Amino acid sequence: MLFLAHTAHWQFVGLLAGCLAWILIMATAGMDEWRLWHVDPENRTALIASGVAWVGIWRACFHSHALPKMENCQSMGVSDGFVPVEIRVAQVLVVLAMLGGLAGNAAAVEAVRRVYFSIEDRGGVRAAFVLAGALYVLTVALVLVPLVWNMSSVLSNGTIPFPPRFGLPAAPASQGVGTAIGVGLVAAVLMLVSGLLFLSYRHVWRTLKPELHGRRVAEEDKQGRDNLTFHADQVL
Repeated sequence: MLFLAHTAHWQFVGLLAGCLAWILIMATAGMDEWRLWHVDPENRTALIASGVAWVGIWRACFHSHALPKMENCQSMGVSDGFVPVEIRVAQVLVVLAMLGGLAGNAAAVEAVRRVYFSIEDRGGVRAAFVLAGALYVLTVALVLVPLVWNMSSVLSNGTIPFPPRFGLPAAPASQGVGTAIGVGLVAAVLMLVSGLLFLSYRHVWRTLKPELHGRRVAEEDKQGRDNLTFHADQVL
């Protein structure tokens, strides 16, 4: 006998992948290693002794032996005029991606709950799965736009006119794609797989029809036997 819970095993795996992807998206938002700036030795100041700076979407950091703190960071905001447009867009879209991933996980939990644990409240199962899948796919779009845009800027060696307080040159000798972009791409792939798994759920009515038919027959049989005018020969 095929039960409704037997039809959502892959979607349960998708829920786990969606939760992991959401955690990775939050990690991506908080990491400073979106861009690796390699400073030219001729333009290297005494502050940036290592010659490498990390530029994220919220701040820029570098290690120094000339300052009291080993890691020195300066924050960047949406209202700062020197911040390039791809970083400003990333600051907004990544936050929306975190909210979208949270909403997608909440919808996925509700969809899986209706399949595995709900006996009477099974209405709207298909709609719950579609909603979760759509939110997952939307989150993928929100996180991919800033990742691809910033990666493109890194590959083209885009400049950032940092103020003097940052201690960084406007243009590095070379740039590299940071760890944060790689983590974000892994999160996007995991969440895309989750979204496709939830959108591909097609087994609800094939499973429920035999169950509903059996319940209807049982109710009709019960009503017939409770009737005082019912005769045994009418069963045949």
